[in-house]
Amino acid sequence: MDETELIHAARQGDIDAFNRLVLLYQDMVFTQALRMLGEAAPAEDVAQEAFLSAYRNLVYYRGGSFRAWLLRIASNLCYDELRRRKRRPTVPLEPQDEAGEEIENPHWSIDPGELPEDRLERAELERAIQRCLDNLPEDFRQVVVLIDLQGLDYSEAAQAMRKPLGTIKSRLARARFRLRECLEGLWELLPDEFRLERERMP
Repeated sequence: MDETELIHAARQGDIDAFNRLVLLYQDMVFTQALRMLGEAAPAEDVAQEAFLSAYRNLVYYRGGSFRAWLLRIASNLCYDELRRRKRRPTVPLEPQDEAGEEIENPHWSIDPGELPEDRLERAELERAIQRCLDNLPEDFRQVVVLIDLQGLDYSEAAQAMRKPLGTIKSRLARARFRLRECLEGLWELLPDEFRLERERMP
């Protein structure tokens, strides 16, 4: 079955059809939550709740981009979590060793074929990008994640955020500008092709 048939079957109560939709979009929903929240554990919780909410509310799905509809649910849950954090700040739990020290690269995140120095550079770059994303206003962060990381087009992002197309384009341009400014001081961490491209710029 294609996506439309899966959605139709799921709306009729076919759990297997809905589970196939989950498999199609679980990575995308988790990535959305992870980039908006910056932590894996709450992102997993949000992703799970997003699919539960989607299943309960399939009757209200009126067509259009299903992934945009699903990511809007996930984004709303992320906003709820961010509001809770502001009311009740928490300290993120990082993996620790036996001495209680934070583990820089827990074993489950390590690619065995990756050189140690490449692994360190990649981890540092990922942290830098996430810090820059975290420093964006929530609406700017959402549009960057939807379009630049998730690959939605402008109209899908507009549907996901329930904003006019012009607003989406404006926010994305401003968000990208802020990200470039944030990453200016971290340019040496970017891959070679990005540094070379910048050096060629007038």
